[in-house]
Amino acid sequence: MRYLMTTKPSDTAPDEKLFAEMGRFVEELTAAGVLLATGGLEPGGVRVTSSGDEITVTDGPFAEAKEAVAGFALIEVRSQEEAIELARRFRRIVGDGESVVQQVFGP
Repeated sequence: MRYLMTTKPSDTAPDEKLFAEMGRFVEELTAAGVLLATGGLEPGGVRVTSSGDEITVTDGPFAEAKEAVAGFALIEVRSQEEAIELARRFRRIVGDGESVVQQVFGP
């Protein structure tokens, strides 16, 4: 089962200890074949909305930047419980904040 884990931005600036811990975590998950992709996302982005035949494109950043997704990890695990445990480990490394875990459907 594949899961997308996303995280929102934090007010805490990363330091060398955080980079080292995250590096070890990413290496472990990669070696285990669990981590399929990971990355950070630019804070601005572009919003594309549709209503009937009208399509609107709006450049970011948006008013609620703290609600935006700052980074992601795509993982493949056996269960939702395993995905949640990995998210718990991630939160212990990065500290206070919020992450979302969602199952990815499809091939």
